[in-house]
Amino acid sequence: MNRSTLTGAITVVVVFMLWWLLTSGTGLINPLRFPSPEGFASALGRIWSDGYAGGTLMEHIWQSLRLVLIGFLTAVVVGMPLGFLMGYDRRIEAFVNPIFLLLRPIPPLAWIPLAIVWFGLNDASKVFVIFVSAFVPSVINTYTGVRNVRKTLIEAARVHGATEARVISEVYLPDSAPMIFTGLRLSLQASWTTLVAAELVGAFLGLGRALQTAYRDVNTSMILVTMVAIAIAGAITTILLGHVEKRVIRWRATT
Repeated sequence: MNRSTLTGAITVVVVFMLWWLLTSGTGLINPLRFPSPEGFASALGRIWSDGYAGGTLMEHIWQSLRLVLIGFLTAVVVGMPLGFLMGYDRRIEAFVNPIFLLLRPIPPLAWIPLAIVWFGLNDASKVFVIFVSAFVPSVINTYTGVRNVRKTLIEAARVHGATEARVISEVYLPDSAPMIFTGLRLSLQASWTTLVAAELVGAFLGLGRALQTAYRDVNTSMILVTMVAIAIAGAITTILLGHVEKRVIRWRATT
């Protein structure tokens, strides 16, 4: 076990001990305000086996994960090429950028009423809101990465007779890849953040639905269980994206 892993494990143990001490041990914190470890375990067992708010924990996680992946991947498929074209060709940037600047300041959550009007209360409205939140970081970081590609590399490739397709595949994409993946991480984080808010309105299943129901029931233990589930699901998807980045940018992983 390396030092960073050991430090992390010690931190978790200390936090858990403080949690138990302030709740079950001394009663300084009212369980109605923050649950004890026993209350958390009881709520976790209930939602895991019996279900809560219309589904078990795994059913809620799967529903939320599915919405996040659809919205995130759609935003990436649309946002990355648009950001690349804006950074690569100033004419496209001049055409698209004014529209993008008008839409960019609008908070993703402000699209929820319009999404419900367009798509109703089904999953499509939630996917649309997630798409909007993930779209902006994907475009901005891809654009920035392409615009900051070193000009000397571009000129050197063209001097040696490289076609424009090879310049794009062997210069633009490798040099801008780190910034593009930074945008993907931000987009994924925005997807999870927006999902919970989107599921608070008209959802019949999902972590946001469970969180809303626990709030109405004043069930702080279930609220914490749902929050931890969101954190773990978000962390796992972020780690998986990091593994994809290491495979795509092999030279960066070895430096």
